[in-house]
Amino acid sequence: MEVVIVPDARTGGELIAAAIGRLLSHKPDALLGVATGSSPLPIYEALTAKVRAGEADPSRARICQLDEYVGLPPGHPESYRSVVLREVVEPLGLTESSFMGPDGSAEDIEGACAAYDRALGEAGGVDLQLLGIGTDGHIGFNEPCSSLASRTRIKTLTEQTRVDNARFFDNDIDQVPHHVITQGIGTILEARHLVLLATGEGKAEAVAQTVEGPVAALVPASALQLHPHATVVVDEAAASKLKLADYFRATYAAKPAWQGL
Repeated sequence: MEVVIVPDARTGGELIAAAIGRLLSHKPDALLGVATGSSPLPIYEALTAKVRAGEADPSRARICQLDEYVGLPPGHPESYRSVVLREVVEPLGLTESSFMGPDGSAEDIEGACAAYDRALGEAGGVDLQLLGIGTDGHIGFNEPCSSLASRTRIKTLTEQTRVDNARFFDNDIDQVPHHVITQGIGTILEARHLVLLATGEGKAEAVAQTVEGPVAALVPASALQLHPHATVVVDEAAASKLKLADYFRATYAAKPAWQGL
């Protein structure tokens, strides 16, 4: 696992946006997996700036969702489809036809999960999957004790995750759905490059367990240790509990600049 410690979220966003730009330069039709929430916003802002400056061309890129709430009506502003369209697809100048995601309002949710899992494979697989991490170590909505071999499926949100997400629903936890569709950990691990961005002291313990702890279902993000190309980008606050922080700084500083992430 590659660990990169940056001064702040903006720097992390710019670093990851540069990696996406390099991916698009050699594979213009890359399938980019995106995450929602506040953590990846610096990435999308930096990538949009690169596109507007003519430094990246996403015109042939494809976008896919990591997860989706179950039960929100189509077009709900906090459905993850709406969020991705608003924060990623539209700013990058893409069309909705470039976007794929699970149907959280389907009558047959289990069928919708299986269909989306198949669709990712039929699309050639995800080239780069962006990830955030929960305070309990979840990725996507794979909560603690999720199977490390799990596929796209419906999950019940923990109370802590609903509390964390209430800020997107006018701080009203009663509006936060109880269930989601999420790519499973096994599905996530099939992406060619996994990039996790974590910022803030509140994520420090989860980051330390992910990077330096054992691979365990109790910390779903620890499964990234099993991936051949996983990058964890953290700011100083999120890195504050890493025992090997100095080693990670030195290792990345010695890496040739042309290699990027």
